[in-house]
This record gives sequence, C-alpha cells and structure tokens, in this order.
Amino acid sequence: MTALSFDDHGVDVVFDGTEFRMKRSLIEEATEKSYTDVTDHEVLKLVEPDPSLSGEPRRIADIID
Repeated sequence: MTALSFDDHGVDVVFDGTEFRMKRSLIEEATEKSYTDVTDHEVLKLVEPDPSLSGEPRRIADIID
C-alpha cells in the first residue's frame, strides 16, 4: 500500500516500505499541470506502476485546504 501526505510544497510518499518526498515542481513537470489542479490519483500513478484506484479523485487544492 502507498501512503500520500500532501502539503503546499509537495507530497511525502511511503511506497513499498520506502519513504521519499516529491517536490511540487516535479509533480507539475510530470503532469504538465498546476500543482493544485493535480489529483491524488495522478500522483499515485506517478509512484506506482499499476495502482489500485478507488473512490473519486481529489484535487490537491481540495486536500490541502
């Protein structure tokens, strides 16, 4: 299971027992979108090769507010 923790500057990720930080600029470059318009599902797809997505995607802007 992958855990994502969002803030204004990026995302803390725990994937397969490894913890790392994805900076806001990296996410924007990878998705070609503004950080706040990216969804949690899009970030998960950047981390996991074939993620199991459930529920409705949420914009980062809605998560960090």
